[in-house]
Amino acid sequence: MIRDIEEKDREIFIAMCEEFYSSPAVSHSVPKSHFERTFEVVTHNSPYYKGYMLEYEGRTVGYGLVQLSYSNEAGGMQMFLEELYIREGYRNKGLGKEFFERVYASRDDVVRYRLEVTAVNERAISLYKRLGYENLDYVQMIKDVDKDPQ
Repeated sequence: MIRDIEEKDREIFIAMCEEFYSSPAVSHSVPKSHFERTFEVVTHNSPYYKGYMLEYEGRTVGYGLVQLSYSNEAGGMQMFLEELYIREGYRNKGLGKEFFERVYASRDDVVRYRLEVTAVNERAISLYKRLGYENLDYVQMIKDVDKDPQ
């Protein structure tokens, strides 16, 4: 089952974010304070950012985060599937596919879905290709601005 994230999910959400960012699926670590801020955004009805919890047989076993923006390149609204994490032992049970179906049904104005994946995450790449995603030949670059109070 895929459902909207709720205030009661704070502890499990942050724990799973820590698991995800400690896994080979990502290329760098992220401070816990970022997960806490993300939780605040997704539980306060942002029109641009949404969080989902994935449940299997009554257990919370994953989460997904999506963000919405207008894309000149796509000519309309673009949904960036920022993160999808499913705990080991609950993968290959249809939760990833169910998550995507829920996200696709959530808005009818989206003209492009976009995501990123590390090259070593072969299981995720396989799922994304089965769902119709294709590679873009872009080099992704970032510039972080330190806004954390010390």
